[in-house]
Amino acid sequence: MEVKAKNTVISAPGKAHIESLKHVMHSVKTLPKGLYGITSEEFGQTHAESARIFLECGAEIVQYRGKRRDDTPKSPIDLKAEAQEIRKMCHHHGALFIVDDRVDIAIAVEADGVHLGQQDMPLEEARQRFKGIIGVSAKTAEQAIAAEKGGADYLGCGAVFPTKTKYNAVEIGLNGLSGIVGKVSIPIYAIGGIKLDNLGAVKKVGPHGIAVISGILAQPDPILAGKTIVRRWNQPDIMR
Repeated sequence: MEVKAKNTVISAPGKAHIESLKHVMHSVKTLPKGLYGITSEEFGQTHAESARIFLECGAEIVQYRGKRRDDTPKSPIDLKAEAQEIRKMCHHHGALFIVDDRVDIAIAVEADGVHLGQQDMPLEEARQRFKGIIGVSAKTAEQAIAAEKGGADYLGCGAVFPTKTKYNAVEIGLNGLSGIVGKVSIPIYAIGGIKLDNLGAVKKVGPHGIAVISGILAQPDPILAGKTIVRRWNQPDIMR
């Protein structure tokens, strides 16, 4: 005798929860661990040159932070042209390409993702307009949890240490980073003042990866510095 299973009716909140679990698993699976390079003109390289350095060092995800050395904004035409050049380089190396702040530029150049600060376009609006990866900056566990619930794919958490690349950055320290890791399921990239001599302490906290700017670009030999950071990050005994 054949027994037919009854149809299971899933409530709307239940469906939403299932979709959120799929979303989290997709993010964890697809976002690379380790080095997350962020472009800058502050240390003598162009944005394209700094992107090339990160890619040569082994970064599998690069963010285009399209600001001038004096932090003034660039025109949309210049932003789009630089973004297209860096996107092409990233995809040639098999790396993900992220645009900082500008959802419109990310859409225009078909970027893999966009990164939003707490003062940028609201996450809900960005998700409606952009279907790729969306990262969100978070300095507290509350911000991190809200971003995950809102559909963020990953978090950029910091500044962990003092940094010169953002004049208004609030230092959260290792304790602040630790207070976020474990509170969410989406990947976390630690950011802010990360370099070779504090790499082990950061990895011990347990982030998915590290976002680096001056720790590589400001060094006498940026490629050597970057490759050393990547090699050390991948060593099992780095936390000792």
